Amino acid sequence: MNIHEYQGKAILKSFGVRVQEGIVADTPEQAIAAAKKLKEDHNSDWVVVKAQIHAGGRGKGGGVKLAKNLDEVKEKSQQIIGMQLITPQTGPEGKKVNKVLVAQDVYYPGESETKEFYMSVLLDRAKGRNIVMYSTEGGMDIEEVAEHTPHLIFKEEIDPKVGLQGFQARKIAFNLGLSGEAFKDMTKFVAALYKAYEATDSSMFEINPVLKTSDNKILAVDAKVNLDDNGLFRHPDYAAMRDITEEDPMEVEASKSNLNYVKLDGNVGCMVNGAGLAMATMDIIKLAGGEPANFLDVGGTANAETVKAAFNIILKDPNVKAILINIFGGIVRCDRVAQGVIDAYKEIRNIPVPIIVRLQGTNAQEAKKLIDESGLKVYSAILLKEAAELVTKVLSA
Repeated sequence: MNIHEYQGKAILKSFGVRVQEGIVADTPEQAIAAAKKLKEDHNSDWVVVKAQIHAGGRGKGGGVKLAKNLDEVKEKSQQIIGMQLITPQTGPEGKKVNKVLVAQDVYYPGESETKEFYMSVLLDRAKGRNIVMYSTEGGMDIEEVAEHTPHLIFKEEIDPKVGLQGFQARKIAFNLGLSGEAFKDMTKFVAALYKAYEATDSSMFEINPVLKTSDNKILAVDAKVNLDDNGLFRHPDYAAMRDITEEDPMEVEASKSNLNYVKLDGNVGCMVNGAGLAMATMDIIKLAGGEPANFLDVGGTANAETVKAAFNIILKDPNVKAILINIFGGIVRCDRVAQGVIDAYKEIRNIPVPIIVRLQGTNAQEAKKLIDESGLKVYSAILLKEAAELVTKVLSA
């Protein structure tokens, strides 16, 4: 689950990570009040107005603006709130901005220069270990750094038996070229960041940039946090941070029915039980000359209600020209799924696209007989090859 920058910073701060202070605002009036509060509490004459959406690259799309006085705070917040912000991570449709973070200016003058770094904590699935990935090239897209200057990206593997060690935090600070107070502060920053990552059951913490201020403080200027959905039952306070306005409406609807759904750009809707089988089904659709319109896993206990909910979601996509249902009857009997398909078909009525149903496993033959004798416009198959041929047939019809 993705969360907003201001939410990620709040989590980091609760674990002792120093962050750029800020106040979230829904309106220009709230933004002005936030700027006044930052002036009072942190002596911040200038503030940064930052769009809050679940995507990076906001500055490139005009979603991050510096305001030097209250008039500019009002002007910049009016420009950003309500805009359709397009960044490299939103796609061409962009995302509507509903709120902004008014943050203190941390690039103040001092005895030494400011310096930006990149840092993230994530799981290396190939090695089964968490890693701290970091670079001296903060403020840039890490993909560009990796492509053009890969030698400037460092990785520190964390042994799960002992966790992050002090020497590793010091190594990170050393590789970033720090010394003195900044070196000491970076080691504390890294330790607190890793503690936050582990304690929150996160999939990723990405801080870009991590800033060394002119008075040698280390702080998080940004925070991109992804929380592991499977761990949210342990963190109801974090689960409450979910912002469904940032998610695809059909994916939100699917989650309410306990369906795993991801919208794609193709023309063949698919309904499958099991993530692995769903991936294989999308391959079948491609081999048959189609393009998958979605990933949809109905789980191992599919019944008439889940099938009906899945139908309703798939049919909301106007690009869908056919639906392939691919069920392996292990936990669930195929004949029950077949009856669920028939019942859902009759209840929804007027389904405008052909449906291919491939059932394999327990009572597959009985299921095929039910489908064939239902009198509905449903094509049945048992073998994957048969399902692929039927997809080709209905798409070319």
